[in-house]
Amino acid sequence: MPTTLRLVLFVVTLLLSCAPQNRGQQSPPPDVPIAITHATVIDATGSPAQRDTTVIIAKRTITDIGGSWAVAIPKGAVTIDARGKFLIPGLWDMHVHEIFGDWIPEEEKITPALFVLNGVTGVRDMGGDLEPLKKWRSRIAAGDLLGPRMVISGPMLDGPTPAFPSSAPIKDAADGRRVVEELKNAGADFIKIQSLVPPEGFFAATAEAKKLGITFAGHVPDRVRAVDASNAGQKSIEHLTGVFEACSTVEGELMAKPRGPGRGRFLSTYDPERARKLIDLFVKNRTWQVPTLYWEQGEWLIEKTNQGADPLIKYAPAAWRERTWPMFTREISKSWSTDPIAEREAFFQAELKMIGEMNRAGVPILAGTDTAAGVRVYPGFSLHQELGLLVKAGLSPMQALQSATSNAAKFLELADSGTIERGKRADLVLLDADPLANISNIRKISAVVLNGRYLNRGELDHLQMQIQEAAARSR
Repeated sequence: MPTTLRLVLFVVTLLLSCAPQNRGQQSPPPDVPIAITHATVIDATGSPAQRDTTVIIAKRTITDIGGSWAVAIPKGAVTIDARGKFLIPGLWDMHVHEIFGDWIPEEEKITPALFVLNGVTGVRDMGGDLEPLKKWRSRIAAGDLLGPRMVISGPMLDGPTPAFPSSAPIKDAADGRRVVEELKNAGADFIKIQSLVPPEGFFAATAEAKKLGITFAGHVPDRVRAVDASNAGQKSIEHLTGVFEACSTVEGELMAKPRGPGRGRFLSTYDPERARKLIDLFVKNRTWQVPTLYWEQGEWLIEKTNQGADPLIKYAPAAWRERTWPMFTREISKSWSTDPIAEREAFFQAELKMIGEMNRAGVPILAGTDTAAGVRVYPGFSLHQELGLLVKAGLSPMQALQSATSNAAKFLELADSGTIERGKRADLVLLDADPLANISNIRKISAVVLNGRYLNRGELDHLQMQIQEAAARSR
């Protein structure tokens, strides 16, 4: 071989070895039918995994599913060989904050993309700036912005002096009725309740929401009993707010104190019979629970969870790193997590136990993270951690998966989402390992199908690099 030709081949080989690898097959262009063949399908209905299965996607919809030997592949379809891989529905994070005043400024190249990177194809935004969120919601639906399907509340109903940005102050019943009507008319999908809403404002708001046919969900306010919130029709309770107060023999005493310190008192006055009655009521009223365990762990054990190097910090924009997270750390350390760490560790273990008991009794559970308000709580990545903690609390891997898929669709009353079935919207995640064998395998993502768009591992790697670059440029 001539020396010149040998040199050219060497250079080409070197360049190819240094170039980013587009692992997996070439992604099909938009609107071309896709056949994902020979996959093991975990459809999240609760049925056993379906081996050697083919799923056909056309016009953003699952049009056929069945044994790979029986399903006809449409003419012109792009075939994705998924032997040895596991197909699950796209994940939902049911408690997020995406644009939240100056605490979480608009970061369209980071936040939505982080969700997609981690297989999160839908989110319930639990409080934020309504107009920019509506724009994101519209652009994502139109395909102009890569991001998850969005269900949004807009400003949170809080007390006369709100504790957070993106909040609507409520001082009395008239305010409660007025704000609910305004948010419904402005395009909010549901109403989010915060902790400082006074009882008269809470009950007026819940009555108005019922009258207007809009869901209300969120915290049990500090001066409202969890029993009364459930009976008023609050559809979901976040962070187990009000739950341990309701299980205590001194509920009134605990409600009169600031929330945060005094976890030992919650545990020493815990009454199993009161807990059983509360759980029975939640089952009867179908009061969903979004425990945000990953956030709870980070809050109660901040000395442990916030120490050491953070391998994900490269994805955090400057506002989170330099303003919001340090502020949260100071506030939590100063006025919230002040009990002896042993008491706080015991309380977090009690939260895990409570979720296990609720799940066994039939209380419906949803997976949510409170991203990105919490320190080191990242869009997408932290949902994987949440599912692991739900399994630790006693849910089976299938139940944990359902908390972020089929349960989310049931809660949101979205007939086109949550499972892998004919006629459902094509939001899917292809995994390299079985999440039912180990829920941590949810992180081993080979590809994501977002509203019919197939993103292979190479494209996801490129997206990951773009997110990191955008975070580095943020100010």
